[in-house]
Amino acid sequence: MAIDLPGIDRRHFALGCIAMLTAACGKVPKGSAKVPNGLWPQFRERFVLPVGRVIDNGNGNISHSESQGYGMLLASFNNDRETFDSLARWTAETLLRPDVALHAWKYDPREPKPVADPNNATDGDILIAWALARADARWKVPDYARRSRDIRQAIRSQLVVKRAGGNVLLPGLVGFSDAGRTVVNPSYYIWSALDAFAALDGEEVWGPVIDDGVKLLTAARFGPLALPVDWFEIDAAGKLAPAHDKPPRFGFDAVRVPLYAAAGRRLSVAETAIAWWKTVGEGNKPIPAWIDVVTGETAPYPLSAGGMAVVGRATGSAQPGALADDYYSAILQLLAQDMA
Repeated sequence: MAIDLPGIDRRHFALGCIAMLTAACGKVPKGSAKVPNGLWPQFRERFVLPVGRVIDNGNGNISHSESQGYGMLLASFNNDRETFDSLARWTAETLLRPDVALHAWKYDPREPKPVADPNNATDGDILIAWALARADARWKVPDYARRSRDIRQAIRSQLVVKRAGGNVLLPGLVGFSDAGRTVVNPSYYIWSALDAFAALDGEEVWGPVIDDGVKLLTAARFGPLALPVDWFEIDAAGKLAPAHDKPPRFGFDAVRVPLYAAAGRRLSVAETAIAWWKTVGEGNKPIPAWIDVVTGETAPYPLSAGGMAVVGRATGSAQPGALADDYYSAILQLLAQDMA
């Protein structure tokens, strides 16, 4: 279970399974519901089509397994079963692969064949499986429990590989690992979801993925500021580096690393990113949307409202009040408020 990475020390079912599941699935109380987020109706009106498709308006109104998973998760947080059911139905009917219980990553309504690429995105599948488990815990829907179980099993058997002496979560089935390197997206480690999976399937199943993931992400920090990046790679010898074919940025993807770390009570994974945000803030400067971890170059534009909501969640500072107009930014805002 240990992952042998230079300079990093090893550092997470019993009879309380039901209590663990309730906590890991977002602390759904018996006989009551969490007070709905006031931004959720706005998000639903703006980004969720009646058919049950969440649109990414910053990307040509496509949908993807990520957007569907986020929508389902937020519907479960806000006790909105009608919306959840429509999202779950469209997702299964449109994106679920016939050969394995994973979902095609993209639906593009502008194309003759909207689902042209069968490859999955692992974070989308994690979100969908977690949301389905939460829905079963809240509304008692056996089919949701079965679907979640099938997806979890597929993730564990198909998307977890041994690299550098430990368990590594692949971003997708195809295109991220060969004899020379394995590419990792650190924002695909959604700790609250993985904890829920461990409560459902057993610590022996998911514990190695969680423990080795914490160790891996703690090691995968680069440059003078020791920041996470959107994508990094592990070479054949186990050495970590920013992915050579991607900009070495703490940016659009990696902004979720501190969010998931705060929600999943693993702030040590993101402590350097949080420290950098605080340092910039102390200088009364806007936090840039990204920073090149190698050169120190920063974006000429500030972090989005969604990104600032993540900063607020991670640092305990104020979060933006009005819902952003962009899908991804709005998602980050709601997650920063709802995710536990």
